[in-house]
Amino acid sequence: MSQEFNTKGIVLTIVAVLALIVGLSFTGRIAENVPANKIVIIQDPVDGELHFYTSQGLYYQNFGTPTSYSKSVQYWFSAAKDQGEDRDQSIGIRFNDGGHADISGSVRIELPTDNVTLEELHTKYGSDEAIMQELIRPVYEKAVYMSGPLMSSKESYAEKRTKLIYYIEDQAVHGIYQTTTVDVKGIDPVTGKEKTITIVKIATDKNGKPIRDAKSPLQQFGIKTYNLSINKIKYDPKVEKQIEGQQMAIMGVQQAIADAKKAEQNAITAEQEGIAKAATAKWEREVQKAKAVVAAQERLEVAEFDNLTAQQRKEENIKLGEGEAARKKLVMDADGALEKKLATYEKVMTRAFMEIGKQKWVPDTQLNSGGTEIKSGGPMMDLLSMLTVKVAKDLALDMSIPNTK
Repeated sequence: MSQEFNTKGIVLTIVAVLALIVGLSFTGRIAENVPANKIVIIQDPVDGELHFYTSQGLYYQNFGTPTSYSKSVQYWFSAAKDQGEDRDQSIGIRFNDGGHADISGSVRIELPTDNVTLEELHTKYGSDEAIMQELIRPVYEKAVYMSGPLMSSKESYAEKRTKLIYYIEDQAVHGIYQTTTVDVKGIDPVTGKEKTITIVKIATDKNGKPIRDAKSPLQQFGIKTYNLSINKIKYDPKVEKQIEGQQMAIMGVQQAIADAKKAEQNAITAEQEGIAKAATAKWEREVQKAKAVVAAQERLEVAEFDNLTAQQRKEENIKLGEGEAARKKLVMDADGALEKKLATYEKVMTRAFMEIGKQKWVPDTQLNSGGTEIKSGGPMMDLLSMLTVKVAKDLALDMSIPNTK
């Protein structure tokens, strides 16, 4: 009995261990955690039904097989080993002048989230890597290849660089252009000799929109692309040398144009400076002239003022003289000019007496017949008396003392 119990115990232990091992092996197939940046498609183990999970969260796996896709990813087609894969993934291009180059860059890829399109992508490609290498890369290789004939090597390097990006992105997203060809004369970038170049032009409809060969596979699968960037175009060495030579020539022409413009500008500047100096000199002369005119005007005004002042003084003096004459006349009319007559009389008589006094007219003493001494002024006194009377008469001066009684 004891031996039988031990045997059952061993069997049960083994079964339990096996069950634990099996359970642990299926633990990862019971539930699936979906990150926010992922799309997970789970295929049931029995009937193969597909379940699509595009929102983050923990979902019942039901022991199914999950496949994870990135909602958005940067696709690199670069020659640099630190961009994308550790190998050269650049895309080759050939331009209408025969020049070759390798284009490096990247583009952002965004997968659809509807079940129908996801199922089509999943059933045809089955993984992120397959979508990138079997769908995205061929689309961009074709778009790059078909954009090359639309320009020359030099144009892709310079004036049509932005158009190159536009042509690639537009054809990748909407489909390849239908084109027409035209033969023109041009220079071979390799040999530098003239040759016939086939120019490719985009065919357009009556509205001017490009005609396309077919719809882009990206549209068919609902894949969105944006932010196409070209970070490097590696040309063939001969083409690179040709472009460098053309750039040097262009720079030389531009430098010559710049020098010519500079010389022209210098000439204009010199001319303008000369005009400015002449204008300055002219205006300086005008200023001096204006100052002289102002000074002359001031002198004239001063002279006119002085003349007016003199005239006023003259008129004032005349008026003063006339007033004084009138006053004197009135005085003279009032007293008969007595004061002046007296003054004149005094001067005349004083002078006369002085002159007469200097003469010796007669002896100082005379004797009469009786021997008596006679003292007399003689003729001098007579003369003085006569002079006094005459002066008084001439001056109409009455020398008599009026009787006031």
